[in-house]
Amino acid sequence: MFFTRPTPTMVTAAEALPGRTVPVLQHPTFHEVFGTRLDHPPAGSEVAYVAMGCFWGAEKLFWQTEGVTLTAAGYIGGFTPNPTYEETCSGRTGHAEAVRVHFDPTKINYTDLLKIFWENHDPTQGLGQGNDIGSQYRSGIWTVGEEQATLARQSYDDAAQRFAAAGFGELTTSLEVAPEWYFAEDYHQQYLDKNPNGYCPVHATGVTCG
Repeated sequence: MFFTRPTPTMVTAAEALPGRTVPVLQHPTFHEVFGTRLDHPPAGSEVAYVAMGCFWGAEKLFWQTEGVTLTAAGYIGGFTPNPTYEETCSGRTGHAEAVRVHFDPTKINYTDLLKIFWENHDPTQGLGQGNDIGSQYRSGIWTVGEEQATLARQSYDDAAQRFAAAGFGELTTSLEVAPEWYFAEDYHQQYLDKNPNGYCPVHATGVTCG
């Protein structure tokens, strides 16, 4: 007998879980790699929000990038206020597992960060990455300000051409203005630094962007 997993869908606002008024990370801790409080980004830094599947590996990818000054794992793009990990994984909050990336614009620019984003996951898969299936694993970019919105659109259009030329389907990446961000629980922050042998594959396609 063969079993097929149900096709994931996006929850609506009316169907979403009610959530809570209290953050799941009530007392932001210090970054395991940078030593900075998660809620105190370095002065002069800019911020980017991206989702590219499991946030464990995505966060590590960016904290290892020169010019990045702070990272955090969290939830974005949904309806449920202050969601938990379990709620997000149920698909009933609308949120994606995402990474908040603070960066020094004198050392790396926003377009370069998006190049890393496109080249390290499959933005054509839809609601999932590899065997991680569900709306929480979707690809997404959430922009801050008009300049980021313009640069993200240019980057998106360039990536769409490059993936099509490589034989992939259309991009399924969300491209939206950043809504409220919610920190994930403490044990998710810098998970692969705390658990060096933790499992979180990168789903790079080999397509070069930018």
